[in-house]
Amino acid sequence: MTRLILASASTSRRRLLESAGLKPEIMVSHVDEETDFFNAMSPADMVIALAITKAHTVREQISGDAVIIACDSTFEFDGVSLGKPGTADVATERASRVRGNSGLLHTGHCIIDTSKDREISDRVTTKVTFSDMTDLEIADYVSTGEPLHVAGGFTLDGFSSPFIPSIEGDYTNVVGISMPFLRAAMTELGYTWPQVKELG
Repeated sequence: MTRLILASASTSRRRLLESAGLKPEIMVSHVDEETDFFNAMSPADMVIALAITKAHTVREQISGDAVIIACDSTFEFDGVSLGKPGTADVATERASRVRGNSGLLHTGHCIIDTSKDREISDRVTTKVTFSDMTDLEIADYVSTGEPLHVAGGFTLDGFSSPFIPSIEGDYTNVVGISMPFLRAAMTELGYTWPQVKELG
């Protein structure tokens, strides 16, 4: 049977796939995202390059037939990529910058079908608008620890949901993987959605 592999440690991406009836196997690529090569790219190009790199890294580690799904997300604000804050100070500073403003959440996707030796990659972008959070609200949110390890320092499906009044585009893309894009890509690879749910 063809394996369905999610090349990501993201619990949000895994939950999205599982909630849609898919049964992914998790294989983390351990690709170093913070290199000069990737950081020199525009945010929109970087996410595709990282998704492709992650997918191929996992492909080199497996044998047999598999469909590999890899993603990378970043939040572009004023033309700058805001990845995972990492520290509370950075998370606080970023939340203070984006409050009352909008930015672009880019997710790069790469899907490799080893049995057909085919690959599809593309980027999906969603505009995200934030409420004008108070300093107290920002401090309270950062204290949860949630923003430290997610692209842009926010989530749609977590503690920051009260501060995101609107998005323009695909909700699942902001969570971590565009499910409509995944379906379209799998169709292009020759799979019906019921067949995708049988992988794994």
